[in-house]
Amino acid sequence: MKTKQTQVWKAVCAAVVLSLLAAACAGDDAGTADGDGTDTTREVELSQSSDRLQAVLDAGVVKCGTRDALPGFAVLGEDGEYTGFDSDFCRAIAAAVLGDAEAVDMVPLETADRFTALQSGEIDVLVRNTTWTATRDGSEAASFAATTLYDGQTMMVKEDSGFGSMEDMDNTTICLVEGTTTQLNLTGEYERRDITLTEALSFADTDLVQEAFVADRCDGWTSDATQLLSLRSTYPESEGGPEALVIFDDVFSKEPLGPAVSDGDTGWFDAVNWAIFATIQAEEFGITSANVDDFLDSDNPDIRRFLGQPEEEGGAEPDPGLGLPADFAYQVISQVGNYAEIFEEHLTPLGLERGINALWTDGGILYAPPYR
Repeated sequence: MKTKQTQVWKAVCAAVVLSLLAAACAGDDAGTADGDGTDTTREVELSQSSDRLQAVLDAGVVKCGTRDALPGFAVLGEDGEYTGFDSDFCRAIAAAVLGDAEAVDMVPLETADRFTALQSGEIDVLVRNTTWTATRDGSEAASFAATTLYDGQTMMVKEDSGFGSMEDMDNTTICLVEGTTTQLNLTGEYERRDITLTEALSFADTDLVQEAFVADRCDGWTSDATQLLSLRSTYPESEGGPEALVIFDDVFSKEPLGPAVSDGDTGWFDAVNWAIFATIQAEEFGITSANVDDFLDSDNPDIRRFLGQPEEEGGAEPDPGLGLPADFAYQVISQVGNYAEIFEEHLTPLGLERGINALWTDGGILYAPPYR
């Protein structure tokens, strides 16, 4: 399989050849105003470097692959609106690129269909609690943008099961969703602890896993900790409700979750990446959806640049060449909020603490590169 470096180098060479041919054909008129007096240079550069970004701009909507029934992350309400942590990051991308957080077409996808939909172009971006792994980065031809949530796999059992930790799970049968990283992590953990996994029962979706779990076909239910918290929150009252379940403290994998786009389009990748970074940097600056307008005339040049304002009066708007409007971060924060606002609205009610998902300045590992 060709390496990404080779693909990128070929893409660069192709772009150079195209630009030389364009220059030869256009002569001294290349990059100048067209018939209506509009400078078309930037538009041409954008279409050459990012077909997907240009397609999104032309369509006026972001097609975002997601879920529709995972509390805290993405739930389709009776009013037809999606709410949740992942849903808000879909909106953040739309706000950054199109200036409208509601210019999103949420596309619910089954677990097994996620990367097929991305590769086929059915969706522009996948924001569906998906783990960044080497295989997905390579074999699935996906490029993962900034991690939105650092998670880890663990186990959930019934409160009256007698199990209290992974050490107690010898000779047990475990339920999980197929087509995920979960089974490989599970078998590896059992081998590491030198305990016996009787069977791993895999199902197409979480509804089927829950049916098997309720019917005592398995002793435990394994998934990412945040997903188990979400599923626990809606466990049927007829089965004892959330209090009937226990989630172990044992965490036995690294699960960095975040948006993914198709390989080969650096411009679109950059746009998605910096939409995510905007929410993190805003929290670090103390900028929220409620006070963002107060920062527009900040004395701090870093904040002014971040919000798309000239660093000094009469100066030029900042443009780092990301293919995004100068005020993209302002649009994200004013319409969706900063990272803390998104987390606290959707994940804190599940009982999830910030932990490693706190800012680097607060003991966590969330960190946005400098916007300059």
